[in-house]
Amino acid sequence: MKTNREIFRIQAVAFDMDGLIFNSEDVYFETGTRLLAEFGFQYTHELSDQLMGCTPQSAFEKMIAWHQLPVTWQELQKRSNQIFLSIMPEYLQPMPGLMELLDYLDGHEIPHAICTSSCRELVSQMLPIHGLETRFDFIITSEDVTHSKPEPEIYLKAASRFGVAPENMMVLEDSRNGCLAGANAGAFVTAVPGEHSRHHDFSMVNCRLEHLNDAEIFRILEELRS
Repeated sequence: MKTNREIFRIQAVAFDMDGLIFNSEDVYFETGTRLLAEFGFQYTHELSDQLMGCTPQSAFEKMIAWHQLPVTWQELQKRSNQIFLSIMPEYLQPMPGLMELLDYLDGHEIPHAICTSSCRELVSQMLPIHGLETRFDFIITSEDVTHSKPEPEIYLKAASRFGVAPENMMVLEDSRNGCLAGANAGAFVTAVPGEHSRHHDFSMVNCRLEHLNDAEIFRILEELRS
């Protein structure tokens, strides 16, 4: 683990959403399975890995190219969103340790925000399910960026919104693409892999945790914000 006091001072925390705040990667996988079944194809973990962390346009264009689907990415997104929203209430749950970490950040007055590649339509309906719509200082979605993760744009924008240098921001991510985006921005990157991403390459991160309330994250925040 790389926690260099000469480089990093944690003054803000940026959360990915899918697979990090919620188990929504499970919901997306079920959505992808149902979506591609309508075209006679299987949704595989190999394809899922390619799409994880991408903006909707980038993800659906990859899906179309992968199977040569006879639709536009906008049409595919519309149908995908319909499926996702229809099954979301049954599947969606916050990830282990989320509430404890949010309570810690609130208690220590550490600003925190969501930086997600999901679209605003889905985000706005996911957060209220578990009362999270007021727990973050701001939200950056796919509509707010031009370049998808692993490009650093979303985290550079977050640092600017926080009013801190990127190296003074912790990025929490569950995927390789997201961690690369954080690392490319120069932030302190913490990987918290889920079942869909445990096999990803996380060699670029500063630390890797099992859960959001892992004792190590509180130790790091205490060490690097003092």
